[in-house]
Amino acid sequence: MASLNFSTVNWDEMLQATFDTLKMLGSSAIFTIILGLPLGIVLYLWGRSSKPVVGVIYSVLSFLVNILRSVPFIILMVALIPFTYSIVGTSIGVLGTIPPLVVGAAPFFARLVETALREVDRGVIEAAQGMGASTTQIVTRVLLPEARPGLISGVTITVVTLVAYTAMSGMVGGGGLGDLAIRYGYYRYEKEVMIISVALMVLLVQLLQMAGDRLVKYFSRK
Repeated sequence: MASLNFSTVNWDEMLQATFDTLKMLGSSAIFTIILGLPLGIVLYLWGRSSKPVVGVIYSVLSFLVNILRSVPFIILMVALIPFTYSIVGTSIGVLGTIPPLVVGAAPFFARLVETALREVDRGVIEAAQGMGASTTQIVTRVLLPEARPGLISGVTITVVTLVAYTAMSGMVGGGGLGDLAIRYGYYRYEKEVMIISVALMVLLVQLLQMAGDRLVKYFSRK
C-alpha cells in the first residue's frame, strides 16, 4: 500500500470546496425549511379533517410527497435538469445543485414536521379550541411552540441528510467536497483528497448533530 503524502493536496481548492459545500447546505436548508414547514402543517391539518373533499386532497398530496421522498437523489437531480436550468440558468456547480436539493429534502422535512405536530398532546389542542382559538392561532400559539423540540430535531435530521445529498451531487458535477472527492479521490486515485474530504464531511455532520441535540435538550426543559 502506497504511503500517503498530504503535502501534495491543493489546500486552496480544498478550502474553496468546503465553502461551496457550506453555501449549498445553507441555501438549500433555508429554502427547505421555508417550503417544508408550511407543507408539513398542511399535511397535519388536512390529515385530521373529517371533510371528504379535504381527505381526497390530502391523499393526493401525501402520495406526491411520498413519491418525491422515494426517488434516489442522484436520479432526481438528473430528472430535474431542465427545471433547474430554467430557474437558475445552469444545472451544474453550486447554483445548479440547490434546486434539486430543496426538491429532494422539502418533502422529507414536511413529513418530519407532520410527525412532530401529531405528537402534541391532544388535550392542549382541545383546550385552545374550547377557548375559541382559530386554526391559525392554534397552529402559531399551540402546535408550533409545543412541537418545538420535535421540529428542531427534524431540522437537524434534514440538514444532516442534505450533507449526504451534497456529497452525492458530486457524481454529476454538483461542486463542493463531494465533487472534489469524486474528481481527485476517485478518478485520479488521489487518496489524500478523498480522506480529507470525507473527514471534513464527517466533522460537519458531527457539529450539526451536536448543535441540534443541544437545542432539543434546551427547549425540552422549558
